Amino acid sequence: MDSLFLLGFTFVCICPDEWTGETCSVENFCRFQELGNFKFPRTPIGWFAYSEELCPKETRSAGKPKASTRCSNKNGAPSFQRPPHVLQCDQTLSDIQLNLTSPADFENLASSTQILTSKPEELTAEDITAAAQIANTLLLSPNASESVRVAAISTVSQLLIAGPTDNSKENNATLGLTVTLDQLSVNLSLGHKASQSQVVQPNLVVQSARVSAADSQGVQFTSLSGTSGSFVANRIQLNTNTPTVVVENGFIADAVIYVRFPPEEVSEKSPEVSLGFVLYQNDRFFRSRRYSRSRATFRVLSASVNGPRSSVVPQHVEMLFRPTVMNGTSLFNFACVFWDYGLQDWSTDGCSKGNASDGLLRCSCNHTTNFAALWSFRENYKYAEALDVISIVGLASSLLALIVTIIHQLKQSFQINCCKKRDEVEVKASEIALLCICVSLLAFIITFITGVGNSGRQDAPVEVDTQTNSLLDRDEHVEPDSGWCSVVVAVLHFFLLATFMWNGLYATLTLLLVNMHRSLPSYWTPLSVAVGWGVPAFVMSITLGATYRPDAPLGYRQEEFCWLAALDKNKQFHFGKPMFWGFLLPVGLILIYVTALLVFIISRFGCSIKRRSLWKNFLNSYSLVMSLGLSWTLGYLVLVTTGTTHLIFSILFCVCTTTQGLQIFILFTARRSDFRASVSRSIKYISSVKLKHSKYRLQRNWTSTSSESYTDLKDFKESSDTHL
Repeated sequence: MDSLFLLGFTFVCICPDEWTGETCSVENFCRFQELGNFKFPRTPIGWFAYSEELCPKETRSAGKPKASTRCSNKNGAPSFQRPPHVLQCDQTLSDIQLNLTSPADFENLASSTQILTSKPEELTAEDITAAAQIANTLLLSPNASESVRVAAISTVSQLLIAGPTDNSKENNATLGLTVTLDQLSVNLSLGHKASQSQVVQPNLVVQSARVSAADSQGVQFTSLSGTSGSFVANRIQLNTNTPTVVVENGFIADAVIYVRFPPEEVSEKSPEVSLGFVLYQNDRFFRSRRYSRSRATFRVLSASVNGPRSSVVPQHVEMLFRPTVMNGTSLFNFACVFWDYGLQDWSTDGCSKGNASDGLLRCSCNHTTNFAALWSFRENYKYAEALDVISIVGLASSLLALIVTIIHQLKQSFQINCCKKRDEVEVKASEIALLCICVSLLAFIITFITGVGNSGRQDAPVEVDTQTNSLLDRDEHVEPDSGWCSVVVAVLHFFLLATFMWNGLYATLTLLLVNMHRSLPSYWTPLSVAVGWGVPAFVMSITLGATYRPDAPLGYRQEEFCWLAALDKNKQFHFGKPMFWGFLLPVGLILIYVTALLVFIISRFGCSIKRRSLWKNFLNSYSLVMSLGLSWTLGYLVLVTTGTTHLIFSILFCVCTTTQGLQIFILFTARRSDFRASVSRSIKYISSVKLKHSKYRLQRNWTSTSSESYTDLKDFKESSDTHL
């Protein structure tokens, strides 16, 4: 139940929505209850509860709750209001719109609208537009009762979390609601004996207050943090007399707005000032064209002031916003803005920003309206450590194996050119194809080792700019593209795709032409070179041109490392990314082609060709395609997994990728009889070389000249035998 956090040396209690108190032990909800024929779940105070019973499928409002009621503590202990409102299941939002003529029906129509929007994820653009227009009419009506306004505010709260749509009529209707809510917030307490009035729903707060400007140093509206992002009444506070922004010890604030009155207003004899505050869960009603938001969420906080004259301009307005930074990201920058109804967009005029060192974004403005703190984030990547023993050994063996394979293939090609035998034209073509496979893969590995890390990305902690309050254009910060990383991606894409393409040509040569004993056409070599290098260059160029933009390079490549973009914002593989249609799709087609070629040869010529030779050639070409494809499949499984699974895929990816050159060496070189014979001759030559050892006797003649002489021990022995 309790959620206790230690900040410094102070225990801070952040309670769930249903509990309150210093230790989160006081009930703040209505218990599960059955009213009449309807069952209502446990619900926090101030919120509406919807019945478990739903409208039947044959009705026009199928699937919607049949009834609703509100949890209230006006009579002491929390309890549901009786009787619950019952929905006519054949009623729709269009029907309600047509009947907004008689104030006597407002109570029923407001509650019905609220129930019909209780499942926001199912609402269409037309439903949202109709519901917004109904709520706007009800809130503006001078004949609307308090219960009608509360039901309408609940409807607006539900519209704030409706699914995303892009409809101009809907946008105009929802934006019009913000103007109505500003007016309502100032006037909500006028009809009450109490100086304050408050309506709190999960995604919307409307607070109104009347204060004496002469007796108040400033007014502060505060929304405290909870374990969920929803608003509940016990976490909304209003301080009508404070000289500065103050958050009580033991609490954490999510959003704060502080209003101080100008001296001329305070000097008057106790003028009564009306203040209104509206807190929105998100910016859904404020559709910006200048600021693009993909994942960041921020709240909008409105302040309105009316004095003895038509309006009162406050001397100082200060705001605090706590951004909800997503896991794996950090705050990069922010801008303090207000909604300009003339521009129909955010503006920074008259606003400035302060520090954000403690996680709170501080803003101040010289006017009142709808405020927000637009912010941008940057991804925090956990880079792999330096190459471990497996990577070093694997890459070293691959490079050495590819170099040996290339040297051997060059030697074979030279011998064939010297012999100039017509019956070895096919052999020469296969040697060229294999040589190109090795060269392209060797170039890929060298480029991968030297350039796959995005050296242009700055991973050091960035200090948030608190001086310049400029409007941000997007919520995700992307490092400016220096061009080097994108070049590396293009080179890697080209050479790896060329490796697969040449493998397909090798399969065509060995499986189709050689096994069918057909001679190669004279144009085979230039055609294979054009296809083997030209097709990868064409695919790479199309991919680069279609997806790369200097101001948005992440449409083409990853930010964490230099390779084709493959994942969406939720770290899920996306089929619209260039990794799929620019690489995996062509590679898949090559794999399908090689498989179909084998099936064709076996089904049509299986009885007339040497099966052993066929399977040997097939395994050589098909195994390479499978090895390369498996390696990069494992690579992206590494990106989308965590924990033990991530570790297993990382090890497999490391082993498969770093030993690709060694695999080619084993498939195409080590198994060849001529290579084994060459190695055998080299070993025999080395072993045949014997070092001759001679023993010397060191003798020094002690003469006046101190001369020295050296005599071979064998000669010395022969001399000794002669003397004997």
